[in-house]
Amino acid sequence: MRVRSILLAAMLGFILMPCQAGTAKLIRLERADGEVRNALVYPATGACQGVAVISHGAGGSEQGYAYLAQGLAEQGWLTVVPDHHDSGTDVLRRHLRAGNLQSALTSMVTDSAAYRARQLDINAARLWAQPRCNAKASVLIGHSMGAATTMMEAGAENLMQIRAQKSFDRYIALSPQGPGIIFPDQAWSAIRQPVLLLTGTRDTELGGLSWESRTTPFSQMPPGCKWLGVIDGATHQHFAGHGASRSSEKLIMQTVRAFLQADATCSLPPASPGLRLQSK
Repeated sequence: MRVRSILLAAMLGFILMPCQAGTAKLIRLERADGEVRNALVYPATGACQGVAVISHGAGGSEQGYAYLAQGLAEQGWLTVVPDHHDSGTDVLRRHLRAGNLQSALTSMVTDSAAYRARQLDINAARLWAQPRCNAKASVLIGHSMGAATTMMEAGAENLMQIRAQKSFDRYIALSPQGPGIIFPDQAWSAIRQPVLLLTGTRDTELGGLSWESRTTPFSQMPPGCKWLGVIDGATHQHFAGHGASRSSEKLIMQTVRAFLQADATCSLPPASPGLRLQSK
């Protein structure tokens, strides 16, 4: 029992540890329902190439994913990381008082109200950023629960009854989910927008399924600028950017950059060691 408690405490410290925000600026976003949420903004370097919104995982906050947000900003993307307060750090702590980590996260990622709140957060971030960038391009990027949110926004059918808004040009899902407690089989068969999926060979699902289950959305999506990348040795937390694997972060960022820079043919970049990338 003591060993389990120590492991759980270590996992929580790892999940909840905030990343340094760097040059980010804290703002307050007003949602369509009148609620106000924090967000970190990373100003674009040089001419603005478009708007990027990053959706964090369950139990996270706007403080995370700094490596990704800073990388996007350096490439000219005005990047906003909203705090999903309704499925953030405080909510995870409350759930943990009543159960273990797996049950807490399961409750959070199957909460329809939390996904509707995330949609409001994301819309507020996009609407704040668009008038501040001359370019019209937009991308939604999500990790873990944020990846589920991203796929729902792109048009994936889901068991939460969340309707797609399809308000972004491109979508990027880090650690996407396969069929299970969030998505039914064939949930992704109607997604037409360009999508990049990224996972790793140590990126197991919440219920213990292999990382390979995370590749199912790619196999079920129709062709048309769909990319799937698998990073050797990358874990779930490597995508969250806690500094545990700079090599994984480098591969993630270079793949995201290539996807956003891809022309109408959406052809793949040259191969990189440690990354298996395919398209259709």
